[in-house]
Amino acid sequence: MKKQTISIIIPVYNESGVLHSFYNRLSSVTSKLKKYHWEFIFVNDGSSDNSLLVLHELARLSPKNKVLDLSRNFGKEIALSAGVNETEYADAIICIDADLQHPPELIPKLIDSWNKGIEIVATIRTSIEKQPLLKRIGSKLFYWLMSKISGVKMRAQTTDFRLYDKKVIQVFRNVTERQRMFRGIMDWMGFKTTYVQFKANARQEGEAGYSYLKLWHLAINSITSFSLWPLRITGRIGVLITLSSGGLLLWMLFNYLMVSKALYSPLAFVVVANTFLIGLVLMSIGLVALYVGSIHTEVINRPLYIVRERLNFSNPSKKNDNR
Repeated sequence: MKKQTISIIIPVYNESGVLHSFYNRLSSVTSKLKKYHWEFIFVNDGSSDNSLLVLHELARLSPKNKVLDLSRNFGKEIALSAGVNETEYADAIICIDADLQHPPELIPKLIDSWNKGIEIVATIRTSIEKQPLLKRIGSKLFYWLMSKISGVKMRAQTTDFRLYDKKVIQVFRNVTERQRMFRGIMDWMGFKTTYVQFKANARQEGEAGYSYLKLWHLAINSITSFSLWPLRITGRIGVLITLSSGGLLLWMLFNYLMVSKALYSPLAFVVVANTFLIGLVLMSIGLVALYVGSIHTEVINRPLYIVRERLNFSNPSKKNDNR
């Protein structure tokens, strides 16, 4: 019986201090699962430290250790997508971070669920050591909002540590959008999904690749990619403000003509109402600009990523160096 192939996608960004430890733990786990053929695809996402040198060392250790070196930092969502595009013959893929916050020891449990017919096996963090309170609150708020406005079932504290069946990957390769949330797209597809809980350890070395600013940009891109709700709510606010302003104007005129001309200052009301409405107009224009910007990014159709170098890939010359 032919062994099934499982590809493990590992995005790498400034992880030189932890890569050897991660690789040793990953190899220890997969070496016990002899029923499968394994390949590890490390995607170097423009690291500025010695990560690429360490990846060259790992590539020399075994042909199963493959390295995809991107020309610059394109972001984790693109790095994961690049790794997925290289898995031509995999029966399943597993995405996992290299910082050891995703325990490789959980992989057998993911595979067990996959063997039961589950097409996406996702992980949920029950807790994270040393996680800032602001990130914890922001994560819950983001997933709650996305579930309400996007029509996509997204659970809080889920991670990119997931297993995907090959049928999921085949559909994913047809996705063309450039401003993407990787796991959001996977959830949007609607394949059979189960969840495995785990406790995340603190990051072993270095700093998190996602700063608050990057997380904010990811949240905005995700909302505009999956929902028109901001535009709809802005239009509804505009209608509400117009009706309220009209009612207020009629009330002011009634009091001015029938009660007392000194009771209200028409100029004061005009200034306040005008300032408030200008603020709403600017907010609306800003929201529209987000969508127009997303349209612009898609229309110019630049490559999703650019590959500088491939290591241990068969027939690398037959692959495009950009997607």
